[in-house]
Amino acid sequence: MDSCCENKAGELAQLRARQSRILYIVLAINALMFVVEFAAGLIAGSTALLGDSLDMFGDASVYAVTLFVLHRSVRARAGAALFKGGFMLLFGLVVVADAVRKLILQEVPAADWMGVVGLIALAANGICFYLLFSHRSDDLNMRSTWLCSRNDLIANTSVIIAAVLVALTGSLWPDIAVGLAIAALFLHSAGQVLREAWHEWTRNPQPEMVAEPAECCAAPATEPGAACCAPASAAGATCAGAKPVLVNLCEPGQSPAAPTEIKSCCGSKDGNDATN
Repeated sequence: MDSCCENKAGELAQLRARQSRILYIVLAINALMFVVEFAAGLIAGSTALLGDSLDMFGDASVYAVTLFVLHRSVRARAGAALFKGGFMLLFGLVVVADAVRKLILQEVPAADWMGVVGLIALAANGICFYLLFSHRSDDLNMRSTWLCSRNDLIANTSVIIAAVLVALTGSLWPDIAVGLAIAALFLHSAGQVLREAWHEWTRNPQPEMVAEPAECCAAPATEPGAACCAPASAAGATCAGAKPVLVNLCEPGQSPAAPTEIKSCCGSKDGNDATN
């Protein structure tokens, strides 16, 4: 039973460590590219570049949130995904507003700035996409992070295409069209992330936590079904880092000195049968 807990805890700890390293790298890349693209967007007068810079800033923000909840509960990770989805929704609306402003002012962006910075951003996001690809199925939080990276590649490619078209036509319409297309993409992705995150949030109504046995019976003894998150074995194995198992330690009327036997190890139905 103890080896079950140790093996699963070790595997999960290694996974979280790998995720942390990847997220720190992509966080640094996106933070740097936000500064570069925002400055270039102002100089070039490009809706597409400004939108892409806001995307970089949004990604850097949500990567930071992802790192914050990486070692926390499923519900906390679902909450982070809800935050990301909301930010993606806001980003899409900001791009739409900027496109409308450019239409009113009839500003034609500088195609050379758009093209050069778009290529740099594409290379940067290509690195992020490569790093995140193998973690896209780890959990909902990493999946939503990978979706952000995938959208970035599409947006960068669109900016480069818009730069070529602006240079050929001398019109602002390619820049406007790309800006609106990016907005539509992020609004769609925001809806997808929000739906999945809300489903995960409602499936886990109570935050997961690990409590010491002495704290488990803090609820009134007369309260039916008083439950808490207990160590995974009666011997005191805590399954550190593994998903905790909710068990009922306090039957109605039972005192803290007489907890019921704990029969689970890292999610198995019976600690005596745990073999993984």
